[in-house]
Formats: sequence, structure tokens, C-alpha cells
Amino acid sequence: MAENQSTPPQVPIEALTQADRTRRVDQSQLFYAEFTKLLSAIASSDSGDSDAVRGALSLSFQELKKYLDSLDGYENIFVCGPCWWGTYPMAVLSLLERLDWTGKKVLPLMTHEGSGLGSAERTLRSVCSGATVARGLAVHGAETAGRESEIAAWAKKNG
Repeated sequence: MAENQSTPPQVPIEALTQADRTRRVDQSQLFYAEFTKLLSAIASSDSGDSDAVRGALSLSFQELKKYLDSLDGYENIFVCGPCWWGTYPMAVLSLLERLDWTGKKVLPLMTHEGSGLGSAERTLRSVCSGATVARGLAVHGAETAGRESEIAAWAKKNG
């Protein structure tokens, strides 16, 4: 995020003023327009060309302040996060794209509000080149606390 931009307040939507809600909707629409351009670039590339897909995705990745250096010492990596526009947030993908995934197993776990895993598994296959991406688990965000035992059983079975 640019230095002159402020981070949106982390408060329930009900507590925001109408101006704050309008600003968030405007930001979401701008993001959606940019994301739609990205999806068009991916769709128009040769679907078998993972470098083209990765290149299109990298156009929208966010620069992070700190990155992991390596995954050495780990065989199974759980990639957990919310579903944003059908996949993981770009900040997560920015982190993942820089790592060596050779011989690793990736286990997608995603919370959502109706979209399931979206295209997260396909995205991870592209971004985590060299890894085996297991079948993921999608958990409705509002039901997460009530599904702890199911999530733990999935993690134990697959990891």
C-alpha cells in the first residue's frame, strides 16, 4: 500500500458511517475492475502455459515488507486464508510466489461466504510450482468455530 494511503478501519460494517461504506464500495469496485482485467489476461493466455498465468497473476501481487526465506524443514504446507474474489488475497500469493516449492505438499484451507474454494487450488498449482497441491477444504466463515473438529481431522488425514 502506498505511503499516502491509509489502512481502512477494522470495525464492523454496521459501525461505519455512510461515507465510509461508500468509500469501501468504491474501493471494492476499483479492485473488481482491476481483477477483471487480470482474469481476462489469464483467460486469453494459453491455458497450458503456467508461466503466462503466473506472469498475469504477478501483475497484481502486492509488495510485502518481509518475506519467508525458505520452506526448508517442511514437507506439508497448509495455506490458510479467506477467499477474496475466488482465491487467496494477493498478499498471500506475493509471499508464496517467491518460495521454492519443489517436493512440497500444499494443503489449501479457505474460509468463504459462499464461494467455496473458488479457483484457489488452480492458483496454487500455478504459484507453487513444483509442489503437489492436495484437495483443499473450504469452510463457511460464519461456521468456522463449530467445525474445528472437522478441520483438525482433515489436517491430520491430509498432512
